[in-house]
Amino acid sequence: MREHVQALENILAGALAVAVHGTDLQTLKRAPRRAPPTVSPADLEAHPGPVWDAFVPHPPGRFRWWGAERRFARRLADAEDRFAEAIERHRAAEETRRERVAKALREQVERQRRLDETTAEQHARIDAYERAVEGRDRVAVMRYFTKALDSHPEPLGFPRRHKVGYVPESTLLAVEWDLPDVSVVPAEASYRYDRALDAVLAVPRDPVELRRLYQQLVAQLALRALHLVFGTDRYGVVETVVFNGMVESVDLTTGQTVRPCLITLRATREQYQALVLDQLDPVACVRHYFAAEVSRHPEELQPVEPVLEFDLTDPRIVEAVDVISEIDARPNLLDLSPESFEHLVHNLLTRMGLETRLFRRGTDGGIDCVAYDPRPITGGKFVVQAKLWTRTVPPSAVRDLFGTVVDAGATKGILITTSGFGPSSYQFANGKPLQLIDGTALLSLCHLHDIPARIVRRAS
Repeated sequence: MREHVQALENILAGALAVAVHGTDLQTLKRAPRRAPPTVSPADLEAHPGPVWDAFVPHPPGRFRWWGAERRFARRLADAEDRFAEAIERHRAAEETRRERVAKALREQVERQRRLDETTAEQHARIDAYERAVEGRDRVAVMRYFTKALDSHPEPLGFPRRHKVGYVPESTLLAVEWDLPDVSVVPAEASYRYDRALDAVLAVPRDPVELRRLYQQLVAQLALRALHLVFGTDRYGVVETVVFNGMVESVDLTTGQTVRPCLITLRATREQYQALVLDQLDPVACVRHYFAAEVSRHPEELQPVEPVLEFDLTDPRIVEAVDVISEIDARPNLLDLSPESFEHLVHNLLTRMGLETRLFRRGTDGGIDCVAYDPRPITGGKFVVQAKLWTRTVPPSAVRDLFGTVVDAGATKGILITTSGFGPSSYQFANGKPLQLIDGTALLSLCHLHDIPARIVRRAS
């Protein structure tokens, strides 16, 4: 039991002890293969032909009987016939052998050609895959990190389920990771012998201690995930990571299976690289450094609101629109006027159940729309800005939005754009009542609320 608790406390240390390197995709190329020989070694050399000496009969001896010369002449003629037949058989056999060798060599050449073609095709696929990853193709990057994370076994038999979503316009990788539930921490702190009962009894672990151990484990797993993602990013395509730690369990009040989020954080590469992972306190790090939301009562499956819902990175909604752009009937948001885009955002927020009010352009004081969420506790007044941009939104726009939130006494500020955000914007937004919705998340929300939309950047 003590050993198990110690193992839980050393999850992060164990991960740091193993070197993490991103996969060089060029190493996935298969080595050229040689077609196996199809010619028998015995067929490679010409077989020796018949020799006359083996056929010629012995001539009559010194003492020649009557008729010996005639008999010798017949034997000699017979030998000449057999020798001629042997030569013909040898010639035919040699011709067959040469044809067999030529055919086998042709087959070997053809097999080698097919092998070379297969190898070249595989190498071309790897090159295309690598170019796609380097070019921040959504599906290729997701595939790369899925395989990279799958290659690292989970400690102590923890759940292996995790999924990734990539937002290229923000160089952001969203990771949804299944965590073990609180039962992974032994409920018994120790055992004692009861003399009166003549039995060994379990001493239950203090609930505060159990919660502390579990929160520490969850924080370690979040930092381990950052360590794996940034460590495997050989091609430098991820600048920001969102980690949502989920637990699949049964809600004892309803008996239904639930998947609450128990920890959510957003980390930039710059923030991560400043960490000394083997010296820090995991819980303090995720809470105060990354401004993570961590469940206060994970043993009760008390959820936290993710900083980014994983579904908003869903590639099925936004993938490959360029290919069908000429026949896709969905309006391209980049073709809208700024005023029309603000009306679309207003329509979206209304469909999401918010009470909204648009401001006239130029009189909003930095506010395009005000939305009111009537829900208690989580609701309030939201100020919204809509940026119909193709370039990355600068951090100054995020800072200005925060100033507007403070000035307006709002609960939250929401910045919605057709482009993306850089790591500095995400770093500034951490721990503040700001929600940044990039082009991918915007399309996902439109899809979820039946608003036809696409974002197609025209070739310049």
